[in-house]
Amino acid sequence: MVRASLSKPMHPRCVSLARAELRTALAGWGLSEWEESAVLVLSELLTNAGQHARVSPGREIETRFRPLGGGVRIEVHDASDVPPEVREPESGACGGRGLVLVGALADRWGYGARCGPGKVVWAEFGSVTLGS
Repeated sequence: MVRASLSKPMHPRCVSLARAELRTALAGWGLSEWEESAVLVLSELLTNAGQHARVSPGREIETRFRPLGGGVRIEVHDASDVPPEVREPESGACGGRGLVLVGALADRWGYGARCGPGKVVWAEFGSVTLGS
């Protein structure tokens, strides 16, 4: 498993660093075929955590990646208990499509509790039988 901790408030550069780590992990696991979709989903999940996870100073957003057979699981951990919410984007709106995109690209996605405060939001590629 590959882990990366990103400090909160999250600097936009943190997302690009996490994407680079995911690309490296996927290449090392021989799973580069998932790179395009997985990197885009990771970007959306991290952006959502950075924008919506209202947490106290000193808390971090953490990413974790692990291979799942012929696929990969991506996790974004944050210290907020507020669950992600899929919204119907308004016509012409600049935002609000992130989780719709995640649902379209990932084989499965969801969220749940984690050890400690907050939640984990996850997405899986290439493995529809493995769960959270």
